Order: sequence, then C-alpha cells, then structure tokens
Amino acid sequence: MDESRTHSSAADTATAGTAGAAGLGTAANPTGTTTDSAAPAVAEAAPAEAAPAAGAPPRADVRVAVIASLTPLEELDRDPFLVDTRSQHAMCARWAADKGYVVTRQLVVHALPHDHRALWADIDAGHADFFVTANERVLDRAVRSVADFFAECERRGVRLETAGLDEPVYSAAMKAGVHRRLSMPTAGYDGC
Repeated sequence: MDESRTHSSAADTATAGTAGAAGLGTAANPTGTTTDSAAPAVAEAAPAEAAPAAGAPPRADVRVAVIASLTPLEELDRDPFLVDTRSQHAMCARWAADKGYVVTRQLVVHALPHDHRALWADIDAGHADFFVTANERVLDRAVRSVADFFAECERRGVRLETAGLDEPVYSAAMKAGVHRRLSMPTAGYDGC
C-alpha cells in the first residue's frame, strides 16, 4: 500500500545531475548533514522516470535528499517523532528503497527559509534530484513556510514528496533511548 503523496510542478520534473554520490562538492559533517558552505549553481530540469518494480536494485540515477526536522529535546515527551531524526531518516530511506531510489543526503534543519542554500546546495549541484520528508509535520518544523518552500520547489521544477508511512509508537524505553542518544555524547550520539 503506497500512502506517499507527491508535490511536484505541473511538468512533474526532477533536477538532473551526475550519477553517483562520490566526491560531492558540498561540505558535509560526519553525520551527512550538509552545511551551507557551497555556492548554489543552476541545474537543468529533466523529466522524472517511473520507479522500478519491487525488489529491483536501487537506481543510482535517482537520488533523494531527505529533510528531517531539528526539534529540541525538550519536546521529546510531547512529540517524540519530531525529535527522533533517526526515525525520520529511516522512514524516508525505507520509502526511497521501496521505490528503488538512493538517499544521497540527509538534511537536519529547523525553520530554514524556503530559499536557504543549505536546502538547495545538493539539488543545485546535481547531487540530489528531489526532496522527501517523513510527513508534513516534519516539513512544517524544518522550513519556515511550507507554502513558500513548495512554491520554490515548483519554481525550480524539483519534486517534493512525503513518505507518509506510519510513525513509530514510542514506549518509555524508546523515548529514553532517544534522550540518551541526543543528550549524552558518550552514549552513542552521532548528531542525528
């Protein structure tokens, strides 16, 4: 059952780029979160291709940038999924794998303007073809204005998709694990 929703321009286009993720031109820290040190460049748009059949190998020519929300740890009890960027990324990676796409970037952001270069550097450089986020709640936290970001995606001819899979139900132990990971570097914190 595919519950994903697609937000795309009228032509349903994706940004074209070179195949493969090696030698990326944007600065990235060890967690894969991009920084805004790369200067944006304009990339041409090409039509999106259909996803391969289930069980097919990932298509390195369709590359996805995952957008996760950077939500304060203080909100863990109220909304653990928004705090747990690992689960957000896992949901998007599962969605991409089911489509045969490859995740090449993981962005962890909070309230960025719709045109911030940290969001667009990999798209502009041709290292990612489109964006996916776990759901609209995540996107609402990640960017300052979802409507403006959607309009910018349309203007640039870049797809924006939501995985739309079920969020995990967090037990007390799962919340404690997220808290430990994010608050104590010696307990395995890796920035996500």
